[in-house]
Amino acid sequence: YYSNQQQQRQQQQRQTRSNKHDTMKTEFTPPDDPGQDEHAPAKQTYRSRTALEITALRADPKEWELSRSDPYKASPESFYERYTVTVDSESGDRATEIKLFQTARPHMRSLHCAWISFFLAFAIWFAPAPLLQEIKLTLGLSKKEVWTASITNDCTAIVMRIIVGPLCDQFGARIPMAVVLCLASIPTAMVGLVESATGLALIRMFIGLAGSSFVMAQFWPSRMFSREIAGTANGLVGGWGNLGGAFTQVFMGSVLFPLFKSLYEDENSEAVTAEKSWRKICVIPALAAFIWGLILPWISDDAPMGNYGQMRKTGSMDRIFFTTALRRTATINTWILYV
Repeated sequence: YYSNQQQQRQQQQRQTRSNKHDTMKTEFTPPDDPGQDEHAPAKQTYRSRTALEITALRADPKEWELSRSDPYKASPESFYERYTVTVDSESGDRATEIKLFQTARPHMRSLHCAWISFFLAFAIWFAPAPLLQEIKLTLGLSKKEVWTASITNDCTAIVMRIIVGPLCDQFGARIPMAVVLCLASIPTAMVGLVESATGLALIRMFIGLAGSSFVMAQFWPSRMFSREIAGTANGLVGGWGNLGGAFTQVFMGSVLFPLFKSLYEDENSEAVTAEKSWRKICVIPALAAFIWGLILPWISDDAPMGNYGQMRKTGSMDRIFFTTALRRTATINTWILYV
């Protein structure tokens, strides 16, 4: 008797599963693109939400549930609708994967903008270094005076890194990076005006501002990528960016300087030819960094969900003041890392 009842229940369960399967097959509607499923990445991301739309979406529980179930869907607080990389909606839409050959906004565009900016910043920071021997001969400087100029260059970078850190907390990495590139490129272009040891020390002191770009280059990927892959993203940006220093050594000393010397080879003196060359070639990396600094704010984002100014208007993030950020970072852990 009990055996027959068990067999009947098993048969009913099989029939129920079969009916459910048939219903799902009947009600399923294939997507417009047969090769694209509903959780596939967007072909492109675009900013189409307004502040009012974000406010309305944020109050809808269904939108939050959709963003959790679809790894490519943006959170209701984001100015984007979908991303081309998988994201973690619980950590501010930070990306959980890196696609190096993509340039889509916001994640991969920011990664590439970060390392290119860091590369150019290091290029102008080290631009005078390959020319120091020629500058020393032209101006009749001592070895001590040249070393003094190099020390002022590093001191500025150290001080400015402490300052731009809280600025990144308040404004994001995009704007500070653009400002640093534009400002540091001006004294780089003025290297050719140096006439004394004091002038060289002052010029290199202001060029040292470019060294603070390291902070933005590390802050930006950490803002865009989840902690599981933030180290990889930071390594890519830091490694490729540091190539700017090595590239400058080769480009300025082995390419531009001989090229400009060949343009002035009709001069009567070798010393005059060398002087005219080193006084002009620093303008080239300075111009490249300045132009990139002007373009950068318009082609990138502060965070996965948009820019800081927009996010504050919609209530997606709180305003952090410079003094507050500086005070919060002055902890025992900070000093341990410093030492």
